[in-house]
Amino acid sequence: MDAVLSGYLSSFTRKAFWHLGNAADAEDAVQDGLLSAYTHLGQFRGKARMSTWLTAIVINSARMQLRRRSRQTHVSLDERPDGESCALAELLPDHRPSPEEQCRRSDLADNIVQLTRQLSPSLRRAFQLCELEGLTIREKANVLGGAEGTVKAQFARARMRLRVLMRKKLGGRISRVPSAGSLQRRRLESRH
Repeated sequence: MDAVLSGYLSSFTRKAFWHLGNAADAEDAVQDGLLSAYTHLGQFRGKARMSTWLTAIVINSARMQLRRRSRQTHVSLDERPDGESCALAELLPDHRPSPEEQCRRSDLADNIVQLTRQLSPSLRRAFQLCELEGLTIREKANVLGGAEGTVKAQFARARMRLRVLMRKKLGGRISRVPSAGSLQRRRLESRH
């Protein structure tokens, strides 16, 4: 065993380092693996070379170290790394809408709500069920008492009519009508 150890020690360390990426941890894995091999030397059956058996034990020892490591590194967002003037939280981008964007969305939602009043009752009801209440096509058809294709067509006509009304109101500056439901959801989210 001494001859195998002296000839293969650097190979064991390289293999452990490959798994762990850290020289100190690799040396610990080799030491733990060789200690385990010495303890269980009686279990060596000679079916493989001694170096192959020891390599497998060292690799398993390295894998055990990996399992014991914390899977995630936790960093406080309030911490100021390396004495920097900014905390990590201050460096992260804010994905919330700006006050201008919130105002624009609110105005747009108000315009859509006003313009839906100009739709015929059947188109208004189809639009409300689709956008404001979030029902499936089948559920909408059951509520309206019609076929699913009819509900889809009414919803498409309602959106087309709203697009025309919105273009008139905004002077042609809109390419598509955002959904009223998503605008109202955004408005509710911005309040929280």
